[in-house]
Amino acid sequence: MSYLVLARKYRPQSFADLVGQEHVSRTLGNAIAAERVHHAFLFTGARGVGKTSAARIFAKALNCEAGPAENPCNACPICTEITNGTSVDVLEIDGASNTGVDDVRELRESIRYLPSRARYKIFIIDEVHMLSINAFNALLKTLEEPPPHAKFIFATTEPHKIPATILSRCQRFDFRKIALAQVVERLREIVTAEGIAISDRSLALVARRGEGSMRDALSALDQVIAFCGSEVRDEEVQALFGQVDRRLLLDAAEAILLRDGRRALEVVRRVDHLGHSFRQFCRELVELFRVLSILKVVEDPAGLVDATGEELSELRGLMADAALEDLQRVLTVLLRTEAELPASTFPRLSLEMALIRLAQLPPTRDIATLIRKLDDLERHLGEGQAAPVLHASAPPAPVSRPVPPIPAAPREVPPVEPPAAPEPAPPKARPADLGWPGLVDKIRRKKPLLASILEHGSLLPPQLPRLEIAFPAGSFYYEQLKDPEKLAQVEALAGEYFGEKVQLRVSVLDGREQQAPPPLIEERRVQEQDRQQQVRRQALEHPKVKAVLEMFGGEVKQVTPLEGGGEGEQEDNR
Repeated sequence: MSYLVLARKYRPQSFADLVGQEHVSRTLGNAIAAERVHHAFLFTGARGVGKTSAARIFAKALNCEAGPAENPCNACPICTEITNGTSVDVLEIDGASNTGVDDVRELRESIRYLPSRARYKIFIIDEVHMLSINAFNALLKTLEEPPPHAKFIFATTEPHKIPATILSRCQRFDFRKIALAQVVERLREIVTAEGIAISDRSLALVARRGEGSMRDALSALDQVIAFCGSEVRDEEVQALFGQVDRRLLLDAAEAILLRDGRRALEVVRRVDHLGHSFRQFCRELVELFRVLSILKVVEDPAGLVDATGEELSELRGLMADAALEDLQRVLTVLLRTEAELPASTFPRLSLEMALIRLAQLPPTRDIATLIRKLDDLERHLGEGQAAPVLHASAPPAPVSRPVPPIPAAPREVPPVEPPAAPEPAPPKARPADLGWPGLVDKIRRKKPLLASILEHGSLLPPQLPRLEIAFPAGSFYYEQLKDPEKLAQVEALAGEYFGEKVQLRVSVLDGREQQAPPPLIEERRVQEQDRQQQVRRQALEHPKVKAVLEMFGGEVKQVTPLEGGGEGEQEDNR
């Protein structure tokens, strides 16, 4: 029996199966339910997003023996024939192979005949933009006034090549690229049905390979299964696709943001050792800093970036202490470097110098802060000129004449007091004095990703040299911190912080929530809520705000604190 590829085996058979095209499914379903079905449709969008599949589903919905119905039964003979591509009343025509006016004339002749079994005669023309101008002109009159039993569905990836006279006679539906999270979710359903063991990280790599196309992602998954078998490892997927290890990208970003030139050079050495393309590495580094910039501006990046929840969590910890201006400068240098690498005789040297430059860039300073400092300096200079401090030279000493010595009277010498005893040294700080927030802040300065994991855990009452960090059951951050490399890094930094060697243990709370303090991320969230409530309360109690509300009868929708304090509130009446 011949093998059926995953893209055909799991092809959508109903509107509910169309992933990421809910706007198309809902519109077509409502049109069928309301009996307001147009005679010509144009489906546009990138490759592999479901245009032809939607056309087949629409044809089944119109011709189903239990319909017309929004959801075809997929069991009657007509639905089965359309699914198998053997229906004589649903014709799929390749526009790239039938481009001439004679092909369109034959199509016009067949339109005149009633369907043999189905309710409608449906013509699906794929890649319709490949038709010639004469063919389009021959189709105009038929497309404008077709017989009541005929429907046209055109599919294309390049709608700008279709004449305006054709576009004006069709209802147009734009198919979107499918979001990474939706592709990963669909791939997870498929590998579960196929009995394939694969991690979410590898599925994300496969989905990203599809670049928004479900068909391309399924073809890549077919390739992975053929290479790895039923047990898929992350390293094998990366080797198969030639993609740069995400750990390398995160290490490079950390080296740049922490201004560690040696670590940046070590990353380039590892890229060269693993045989990755320097230009590909630079491209993926550009995408990484693009996501960091978006996260700095937008709290919810859904629809703006293609990243899983795990990746977004890592990146949020990485960009915590980075300024938006610094990220923009890094992107400018990386974009210029990526354009120069193809023509460079020494690509490794070019990349090394770019990363060293980025690691040595001084942090940007806010314009308003600089102007305020200049104003302070000008004011101090002005005060100094109003009351200048003169440093005059000392007058010459008068000429002294010899004076005869006068005998001194005897006097008592006071007893010498013994030196005071030295004050005792302050006692060594214990964990209770140093504090869990202090340890997390120290780790954040050197390892931002580790700090972003630790702030989701709780430090149980410490008994040095043992420390125990507990997480809720099923926590993603608990699984991350169990990594031996991360544990060793935390132990080393905690030893520096407490001044002695530390043994770290990671555990699950399991009913010990009352013994453990709340995580730092929860404390920060509560503090931020209290601060926002206080700012809003102060703004609403402000006399000017009260006067405006009484005068215009408005309502305060949002209160934004002003930078620099002062009266500190900005009311946005919307």
